[in-house]
Amino acid sequence: MKKFNLALLPLSVFAVFSTPSHANGFVEDSRFDLMNRNFYFYRDFRHGASNSAGANSTLPADEREGYRSEWAHGLVGQFTSGFTNTPIQVGVDAYAMVGLKLYSDEKKTGTNLIEFDPRTGKTEDAYGEIGGAIKLKYNDTVVTYGNQFPNVPVMAVSTVRLLPSTATGVSLQDKSFDNLTINAAHFYRMNPVDSTEHLNYFTTDYAAGIQANSLSYLGGSYKYNDVTYTAYASELEDVWNQYFIGANTTYKLPTEGHALRFATANYYNHDSGDKSYGDIDALALSAMLGYQLHNHTFSLGYQQIVGDEPFDWVGFKTMGANTSILNAAQFATFSEANEKSVQVKYDLDLSPYGVQGLSLMARYLYGWDIDNSDSKNATYTKRYVYDKNTDYTHWERDITLGYKVPTGFAKGLDIKLRQATHRATKGYRYNDIDELRVILEYPLSF
Repeated sequence: MKKFNLALLPLSVFAVFSTPSHANGFVEDSRFDLMNRNFYFYRDFRHGASNSAGANSTLPADEREGYRSEWAHGLVGQFTSGFTNTPIQVGVDAYAMVGLKLYSDEKKTGTNLIEFDPRTGKTEDAYGEIGGAIKLKYNDTVVTYGNQFPNVPVMAVSTVRLLPSTATGVSLQDKSFDNLTINAAHFYRMNPVDSTEHLNYFTTDYAAGIQANSLSYLGGSYKYNDVTYTAYASELEDVWNQYFIGANTTYKLPTEGHALRFATANYYNHDSGDKSYGDIDALALSAMLGYQLHNHTFSLGYQQIVGDEPFDWVGFKTMGANTSILNAAQFATFSEANEKSVQVKYDLDLSPYGVQGLSLMARYLYGWDIDNSDSKNATYTKRYVYDKNTDYTHWERDITLGYKVPTGFAKGLDIKLRQATHRATKGYRYNDIDELRVILEYPLSF
């Protein structure tokens, strides 16, 4: 288990508890949250594909296991202090995370739930880490230094597996103006979702071998007349500048229980600095319009990548960060070079039918016009070059059934069954798979 050492932390603790009056806000506004997460992951590789992870990597293709299957339990404890009653207020954030193996096998590993040896597939029985950060507040501005969980469109730690990834650096958040939140940060180290490594670089989602020493961003969100506008600019050092513009709103119609929902998320990546990984020029446009009819919501989305490189975003070694593009699904992201995709989605709240807390989501996505044959970027084309004469298409169907216990001793227990099916033209980057995830989350607050 990794231990976190922060030189300024003893000084902050001394400042906090130097006098009882200074400690009042620190203690009274403190909280401790504990998330229990139980995660079963099963991915079946279809139509001749197989699991290449773990012990399978040393075997011929016809002797490899045809699926991945692992089960684990995670605990994430987070302490968030209040602030001291001083001119420059001081606070501390700390966390401890542990992942426990419940089931795994050397040939069935690779789900990113459990830390494992990439050559042998041998998995650890347990892994974890502790970390923390010091925060300083003046009026409505907070500066935080240390291990953090950033969540903005250009950098959002991955939360799609057992434990979240983390980033180390300094961030600033300002809420001095009504309806406006400004965020800025510089991160120079990260921790993946499935190991205790603290790495001095960031990767990217496309897994093309890109590594950058740091990531910095500036941006924010502003709410005006029920519309939230968001804009960010970031730099993945010597790789690209990434820009984001998005907006979302809900418009209630005159008829009770009817509403329109709209969201758009748009990115632009362009090579910068030393251009260590070549020329990059990719624009990602996405929008979704939904119609809410009481407890039913019907949505239609469209996404298009403009450019001969795929749309890519920051990653944490084995996983990409969470992304805001609207057609990123459970398995595929529909973000290949020049790709167009549509999404049809249906959400249902079953509470009116006597089952409070039960919900259903179903969606279908289809992608086409994939073509990177004109790309001059060797970093991306060394992984995949699509034949210009082949009409590459793919589709994904996702179904999620969720139940959140509304009352009683288990109140807050969140149970999700997520199923995904993906099929594609032969030669497309993603495999044909059938996938099932069973996730139980039970949060506790103290």
